[in-house]
Order: sequence, then C-alpha cells, then structure tokens
Amino acid sequence: MTTTTARVPRRDALDNRAALLAAARAVFANDPDASLDAVAAEAGLSRRSVYGHFASRDELQRELVTEGAERVTLALDSVTHPDPVVRLALIGAGLWAEVADMRVMTLFAVRGPLAQHTAAGLAPLRRRVLDSVREATEAGRARSDIPPERLARLVEAAALAVLEESTRSELSASEGRRLVMLNVLAALGFGWREAAALVEQTPELPPRDRLVQDPSQKNASQKDAS
Repeated sequence: MTTTTARVPRRDALDNRAALLAAARAVFANDPDASLDAVAAEAGLSRRSVYGHFASRDELQRELVTEGAERVTLALDSVTHPDPVVRLALIGAGLWAEVADMRVMTLFAVRGPLAQHTAAGLAPLRRRVLDSVREATEAGRARSDIPPERLARLVEAAALAVLEESTRSELSASEGRRLVMLNVLAALGFGWREAAALVEQTPELPPRDRLVQDPSQKNASQKDAS
C-alpha cells in the first residue's frame, strides 16, 4: 500500500518567496509601475526566480494587496471606543500608521486596476466604518444630511486624501496622523476648530509628540521658556 504525503516546499524556496515579497514592498512603495527586473534585483535574485513564484507583475501585486489588506484589517480590528466619532478618528489614524510607508502603493491599490481586489480585502474594515458612521449619525454626532453609506465613503476618501497629500509634500508621522483625524472629523461634519479641540482634548487622539497649531500658543510657550 502506497501513501502520498503533501510535498513540503524547500526552505530556500520559502526564503526566496519571502525575499521577493519584501523586495516588492520596497520597490512598489515608490513606483507601482516598476518592473519585475527591479524587484528581482532588490531581492538579489534572478528574473527567472520571480517567475518561479509569480506568473506576472500583476499576480505579485495582488499578493501584496491581499497581504496588506489582511494586515490592516487585523490591526484595526481591535480599535474601539464608546464614542463612534472618536472610534472613526482612531481608525483613520490607525490606517495612516499601517500604510504610511506604502503610500504610493496604497493609493495605486485603492484607485488603480486592483481596486476591486483591494475592496474585497478591505470589506470587513469598510463594514466597521459604515456601522460606526450609522451609530454616529443616529446619536446626532455626525451630519445626517448625507446617507450613511455615502458618508462612510467620504470618510474613507478623507483619510486617503491625506495619503495623497503626503506623496506631494513631506508629512511627519505625527502630522499625518493628526491630519487624517482632522480630515475624518471634517467629513463627519465637524468645523475645523471643533475638530481640533476634540483631537486635543481626547486623551486617545493626540499624536505622541503633540503639535502646537496656534501661533499665539507657540509664541506664549517660547516666552515662558525664556
């Protein structure tokens, strides 16, 4: 009697695949249109090695998108707060933290030819955003003149707009985090002063290195220091 066992991939094959994915993340982070040759060179492997794992550049990018969507969804799954508005700001800030080093690739994944594939991977997160928007609307904490489904999409777009801006002008980690939260709150209907006050006064929201936005406050701090 003959028994058949599943073939276990060789260790070097697993290592090569991991190296290719890591190289692809680094290369596509700056240029989603980069070639497989560029990925292979970054990984220190041959182009033939790439094709041994991925049939095309699109397949490699789909794998990165799937992996990224799973990571983001898992990381933000634990984000919770009794106030749905604060919860949405925290989700926006968490999204920034997870994808800030892959900004160009993230925008490509969300708006490019892989958009449908990305949407499927992010479906659980989008449901959480929609549920939180509905909760905020019903509680009178968010604007009610826009249907929740559309408002949830605007909240997502507000977060992505900061990623897009960060590809044009450099944003520090704390600046990006703060701007994402302010943009999300603006989409929900908060005025800019009201949004800034909420971010500053909610312990869970301010960036670790709190930024002074009011010039008068900054000048006052400098006088006190002197």
